[in-house]
Amino acid sequence: MRMLKTCLIAGVLALALGTGPLHAQAPFSVPPSGVLGMDDTKLSPDFWLAHLADADRVVMDAGAIDALNKKVLAQDPSMHDIRALGGNLTGDQVKGWIVKLAKQPDRPLYDIHGQEVPKASIDAVFANRALDSIPAQAPTRFGMAVRRTALRGVPTDMRVFSHADDTDIDRFQESALFPGDPVVITHTSGDGHWLFVVSPRYAAWAWAQDIAEGPRDDVLTHVDATPYRIITGAKPRTVFTPEAPAVSELQLDMGTRVPLDTRLPADQAVNGQGPYTSWVLSLPVRKDDGSLAFAPALLQRNQESSADYLLLTRANIIRQAFKFLGERYGWGHAFDGRDCSGFVSDVYRSMGVQMPRNTRDQSISPGLQHTVFGPADKHDARVKAVLAMDVGDLIYIPGHVMMVIGKVDGQPYVIHDVSGMSYVQADGSMRRVKLNAVSVTPLLPMMANAKESFVDHMTSIVRIRP
Repeated sequence: MRMLKTCLIAGVLALALGTGPLHAQAPFSVPPSGVLGMDDTKLSPDFWLAHLADADRVVMDAGAIDALNKKVLAQDPSMHDIRALGGNLTGDQVKGWIVKLAKQPDRPLYDIHGQEVPKASIDAVFANRALDSIPAQAPTRFGMAVRRTALRGVPTDMRVFSHADDTDIDRFQESALFPGDPVVITHTSGDGHWLFVVSPRYAAWAWAQDIAEGPRDDVLTHVDATPYRIITGAKPRTVFTPEAPAVSELQLDMGTRVPLDTRLPADQAVNGQGPYTSWVLSLPVRKDDGSLAFAPALLQRNQESSADYLLLTRANIIRQAFKFLGERYGWGHAFDGRDCSGFVSDVYRSMGVQMPRNTRDQSISPGLQHTVFGPADKHDARVKAVLAMDVGDLIYIPGHVMMVIGKVDGQPYVIHDVSGMSYVQADGSMRRVKLNAVSVTPLLPMMANAKESFVDHMTSIVRIRP
């Protein structure tokens, strides 16, 4: 299980109210919500856009983004160039992916009811990986996700937690696939219900019923097909249709690229409905034998999508990020949502930028532009770097990432998917505020503990720039 995708949990962040060297500015106000420095006006993207000059200037054009994506794919070990995989996979390669993903826990885990999960149950889940049945060599098999589906560390839908009173962070949850995501199928679980798949951004277990297997050329041709729509809304759904349940009310998350189905005449009904008010999408479906096919589906034109990736501008970064404001925190893309690293990567994905999945991988990716901080970096130098950040810059501390959205009275603010925070009040007491959602907060007042500031724990700043 990869633990470093997490956003900081309640109580880890502390916000100091008007104390310490970072707070020469006027103390932050505390509204009824308890979220320091916030009011209703700051919950609108228009507020932040009004503070920006040259907001619509293109930061990176399509050519530069394509070059960046190729660099990340080539240099980042957490990414997978599935097009470059040979005709056969070795057993050692497959077993390496599976074993690296999850290690058998050495401490108790708890179920959704707060009861300790018996060791025998955990052992059975890990045995279901069926490592001994991996052949020495096997042909490379391709497939596609037919719906939004969880990627799991081990082949089970059992939810387990580190603490009896924590039912948010499922330690077996890793990430998610979206409709049309291409994968390489490498192994089947012992019970036959799970497939170990390698996608461009992650390798993990997926529910077999959510993956359709097809020829390599069919999969990659669909991935590259034109014309297409880019989903720019948070998570719109296809039109309800009883005639085609497999593509009815299918969730399409921000940044998903979906080809249009151009085979049908414009005046021909699609799944019992006239299509002129919708986009006719081509979506993968799974036939009864598990094989891949494609079917038309409708996406209403009033749902947010675009004929191409959005321009990478500071204005679009803010607009896209605020579409998730208030969405429930979802560890590993659980709860039909996303976590901190999933949030920032989905925002950038709508503009064509393909980032690593997990926080740590993003923060150290050799393909991205970093300012790295270590123990030798002094407080003043860190603060100077923070104050020089621009909209869209990403700030990392161990296990968490935030996105800069602008400054108010010289104070930088961030938007991030976080489960909670706390701050030291004027009387020295600690106040805890549970967020558990995509939230806006000030940055500089944040403290890692009662004496050390957030910036003193900063490990990396990532800038998506040429």
